[in-house]
Amino acid sequence: MSAISIQHVKKSYGSLQALAGVSLEIEQGEFFGLLGPNGAGKTTLITSMAGLCKPDSGSISVMGFDVQKDFRISRRQLGVVPQELVFDPFFTVRETLRFQSGYFGLRKNDDWIDEIMANLDLTNKADSNMRALSGGMKRRVLVAQALVHRPPVIVLDEPTAGVDVELRQSLWQFVSRLNKAGHTIVLTTHYLEEAESLCGRIAMLKQGRLVALDTTANLLAKHRPAGAPVRVLGDDGAADLEAVFVKIMAQAQHE
Repeated sequence: MSAISIQHVKKSYGSLQALAGVSLEIEQGEFFGLLGPNGAGKTTLITSMAGLCKPDSGSISVMGFDVQKDFRISRRQLGVVPQELVFDPFFTVRETLRFQSGYFGLRKNDDWIDEIMANLDLTNKADSNMRALSGGMKRRVLVAQALVHRPPVIVLDEPTAGVDVELRQSLWQFVSRLNKAGHTIVLTTHYLEEAESLCGRIAMLKQGRLVALDTTANLLAKHRPAGAPVRVLGDDGAADLEAVFVKIMAQAQHE
């Protein structure tokens, strides 16, 4: 059983086709990258995974549960960190995480909440009001909210946009540990070096179409533009993902 199964998903907003028949499978335990330029359809696909956007056609399941037919169960399988800094200004960090636990019917969840806050360096902000936090700290709380019900699948939509290097490093250390513990991670990011170093497989979208899907190593090996500099990754001398991304997007433009 796949962690996420996306089959022939289409979605339009008036004359704009956000998704043009996307199909892909994300296996359990993967660290999977979902890349594409602005307007490629990444966020529409993520909101569809979460059951917040109903596709015009096609189907999506999370851990075997259809996101439309089995919404309540499928939603429990998924933790989503959105791009936007959405928060309730009237609660402290701890209260926010306790309320989020309550949404999933979880009581006496403080031990896990404490562990999440410690790993995201939020412990000293536990009793601070959300509106008093910096943008980076609010971003950390969004990550904590996504993890509070221990979902097997975690979707990170531009989680490090506009945050400092320290948070990026601590977040990736924590998320990598979750992945090694068996959690499936889906990442969208414009920091292509993050995808290159973290993701085992990558899908690339452009204008709602899937234009590339392969392991990171294969993408780097197959699509290095002629004359592009080679940057060593581990033991395989592979091309920088940014050059590969630019090449694939340019090819897709002419198809």
